[in-house]
Amino acid sequence: MVGFLVRLAIVALGLWLAQAIVPGIEIEGTGTLILAALFLGLVNALVRPLAVLLTLPLTLLTLGLFLLVVNAAMFGLVAALLDGFRVSGFFASLLGSIVVGLTGWVASWYVGPRGKIEVLVIERSVR
Repeated sequence: MVGFLVRLAIVALGLWLAQAIVPGIEIEGTGTLILAALFLGLVNALVRPLAVLLTLPLTLLTLGLFLLVVNAAMFGLVAALLDGFRVSGFFASLLGSIVVGLTGWVASWYVGPRGKIEVLVIERSVR
């Protein structure tokens, strides 16, 4: 449960950063922000695998770059599902999905698979 809440907070932080950085993304209120993070997690778990599978030939043809379009589509889908979350167009959705992805990637350096914050300590042996 703690891992789920930590990851939800990380996605919410990414959405907040995307709203602050990318013009064209508007999120009204903290409740909508948390609900958008929850919806984004659900959409990425349920819809995105099917979208990736259906677009696999195009993804292979573009050497994986089409996955950015799939991520932007998932971001736009969440915006379409929520009233207080608006994205003005494709490029705002694309940049927003990149910001959220980068935030999650950086946060995953510090969060382990169970959602706990981990610190890597490297000890040198002295001879």
